[in-house]
Amino acid sequence: MKSEPDDVAITDLALRGTVGWYGVRNYQARNFMRDTQQVGDGVLFYHSSCAEPGIAGFARIISEPYPDPTQFDPESTYFDPKASPEKPRWIQRDVGFVRQTRLLSLSEMRQYPELANMLVLQKGSRLSITPVSEAEWTFIQDLLA
Repeated sequence: MKSEPDDVAITDLALRGTVGWYGVRNYQARNFMRDTQQVGDGVLFYHSSCAEPGIAGFARIISEPYPDPTQFDPESTYFDPKASPEKPRWIQRDVGFVRQTRLLSLSEMRQYPELANMLVLQKGSRLSITPVSEAEWTFIQDLLA
C-alpha cells in the first residue's frame, strides 16, 4: 500500500498505531482493498512520490472496509460530488503498525530477480494498492529481517 510520506509516513503510523487508509480514488485499487484484502493480512508500507520511494515497513489490515469520509467533505482534496452517505463510492480500511524497517528502495527492489514480477515494479504501474505474492512477501520479510 503506497502513501506519500508528507501525508502519512511509516513514522506517523508508528506514533498513531492505526490509520484509516483514505483517499483511494482508483476503482481497481478500491476493489482490491474492498474485495480481496482481509482483516489480518500483512501490508508492505510503501513511501511514494518522494525523493526515494520504497518499502519503509510492515503493517496489518485491522478493519473491514467502510466508507471513506473524505469523499463527503467538500473541503477535502478527495471530495467526490457523486458520492453520498446513502451511496458511498469509496471505502477505506484501518491499517495497524507492525514495524518500521530500513528503506528498501525501488531501485534496490529492481536488483532482485525474486521481485521481478511485483506489480509495483512494472512500467506504468500507478496503483496505490497492489497484491503481493506469497513468495515476494517472504523474500521481502527475510530481506528486511
